[in-house]
Amino acid sequence: MDQTAPPQPSRRRPKLVVLTAPGTSAPHNAADLEEQAEVVWTDAEGLPRALPGAEILFVWDFFSPALRDAWPHADSLEWVHVAAAGVDSLLFDALRSSSVRVTNAHGAFDGPIAEFVLASVLAHDKQLHPSKELQRRGVWQHRELRRTAGRHALVVGTGGIGRATARLLRAVSLEVRGAGRTAREDDPDFGTVVPSAELAEHAGWADHLVLIAPLTEDTRGLLGADVLARMKPTAHVVNVGRGALVDEPALVRALQSNGIAAASLDVFAEEPLPAGHPFWRMDNVHVSAHMSGDVVGWRDTLADQFAQNLTRWCAGEDLVNQVDKQLGYVRRG
Repeated sequence: MDQTAPPQPSRRRPKLVVLTAPGTSAPHNAADLEEQAEVVWTDAEGLPRALPGAEILFVWDFFSPALRDAWPHADSLEWVHVAAAGVDSLLFDALRSSSVRVTNAHGAFDGPIAEFVLASVLAHDKQLHPSKELQRRGVWQHRELRRTAGRHALVVGTGGIGRATARLLRAVSLEVRGAGRTAREDDPDFGTVVPSAELAEHAGWADHLVLIAPLTEDTRGLLGADVLARMKPTAHVVNVGRGALVDEPALVRALQSNGIAAASLDVFAEEPLPAGHPFWRMDNVHVSAHMSGDVVGWRDTLADQFAQNLTRWCAGEDLVNQVDKQLGYVRRG
């Protein structure tokens, strides 16, 4: 007797729309995605035509806001994955109030951005930027440098990236505190966490103030004139979060008036940073092109992260890195 089990009907492959930017290469695992799903590749212009019937949207064009305009065509959408840590460019009221799940690249950038922050801190304390300029001019100028050990770092943002940053800064003997939504003591990574809403009251403690918070309505413009006025004149600001966390005109004034010493900025209110912006011409500002987390192989990491979640979705398992759409980030724990 033939005891071979009859073949089981396979589950219908979901329709997956991948939103790409013109000129951007497809994910390295595109063939694997097409094995698991019926994939439609599109850019922002074609998104309204691609969305009908799609259960899944993979936002490979990391900061595209195109879903907002195409939303009326999302008649079957169940899940949106954004290949970025921040989701501020994606979220809008209709998506927030819907049953559509949102996931992001939580965890992918923790280590790389932490390393970038440490490099920025050390470059400031050891005057690496002025040394390079003196080298360019052929000037030998001896100076005394600051010890990094024992100085104070206030990390604004207590999510995964902030925690990785706190651990790395502590490893070189900085004293670290965090600033987040909820004050607490005895945090395993920060020790003390102060309320970010009271940042002005605590900013004077910091030698290095590091911005890593997600951009929400509560954090927009968080580093403003009131906070800057309370900081040490020797303080150094590092922003690897979002440009809109900072009141840029207020920061320019503080830097020009020696209210604070320097800023290392990887993100800006407008990107690319406009040619006429004062930051380009300021010796005490160090500009990088929104690249603090973009280490070699980062796009492959993001693509693999989505593919693993797609496998979970097709198997009916819970998705990882689900964003709390009201808060705008993945809740810890």
